[in-house]
This record gives sequence, structure tokens and C-alpha cells, in this order.
Amino acid sequence: MSCAGRPSLILGTVAVCLAAVCSALAAAQDSKSALVAKELVQTLDAAKLDSMAAPDPATPGTFIAVLYIPGTQLLVVSAKYVAPQLLTDKITSKDYRDVYVDLQSASVRGSKVFVTDQGADGLSAKPSGDNAADSWDEGDKSVTFDGDWKKAKVTEADYTKTFNDADDRYAKILSMLLTQAKKARSGS
Repeated sequence: MSCAGRPSLILGTVAVCLAAVCSALAAAQDSKSALVAKELVQTLDAAKLDSMAAPDPATPGTFIAVLYIPGTQLLVVSAKYVAPQLLTDKITSKDYRDVYVDLQSASVRGSKVFVTDQGADGLSAKPSGDNAADSWDEGDKSVTFDGDWKKAKVTEADYTKTFNDADDRYAKILSMLLTQAKKARSGS
């Protein structure tokens, strides 16, 4: 049987293909950190925690911490600390907020990365709706992901690369925090 006699079959096939393409495009635009941020928020909510901290296993002496403001934002810091044993002890004691404060205020100069994740939903290259822009601060460099690369005096390609690099690193940081939050939730 030929498809020429079946216009509804052709239209149905085209609709399915279009839906698949649109779905793939939407997924490609999602940040890598979005799914991890969502899972971290769910884990923190379930454990009734507003902060979490962990050592960075890839970089000795570096720690990461998050302050979670439910429904509003994740404030995430990663930095080296001069007295790593002090932070290790605080993590063991579940004093996660103290680790966050210590990393914000007394980290090794030039080692700090600070992320403001508006909406607690992962980094976005451009804010949606009424949301404020996410930001990434590292050393003396600060980037606001507001989608306006011209205002930042960079090319669109450089803006996109900066966002993708930040998003990759942020997803890894969130994954480490998620692992620690799951351990804390299960009592390990």
C-alpha cells in the first residue's frame, strides 16, 4: 500500500518526527547542572538540611559547600583552606554551615569559586521569566549569565564557551555535594 493514499499516516509521522526534534533541541539547551541541582535540592529537602559540605577528592585541601535557601537559590563555594583538618572535623560533626562560612571568609586567596544559582535549578545561560541571572565568580573574574554577551564585551561564542565550562564544573561540584548529602541522609 502506498503512503500517497494515507495523508493521515504521513501527517502523523511528520508530527512524531517534529516532536522528537523539538525534544532533542530542548534537551540540548538544558544545562548539565540542572538535573544534579534538582536532585540535590530534593535530597536536602528530604533530609531537612539547608547546607552541605564535602572535601573535593580530586584536589587535596579543597572543600565545597552549599547554602540552600529553599525555593530561591543555591549559594555554592569551592576553595582551598589553610587548615584542612579543621574543615574535615566540621564535616564529620555535620557543621556544614560553618564550613560554608569558613570557605567564604577565610579561604586561600585566589582559590575560591563562588556560584549564585538563582532558582536553585542549575546554571542557565540566560534567565527565564522574572528570575535573576546566575553568576560565577572565580578569583578576580566574575561572570553574570544574563544572556547579554555584548554588554560583557565578549563574542557570543566566548560567552557560550564560558557558560559551558562553568556549567560543567558546577555540575561536578554539585555531584560531590549530592554524594555527601545522600550519605548524611542515610546516616552514613
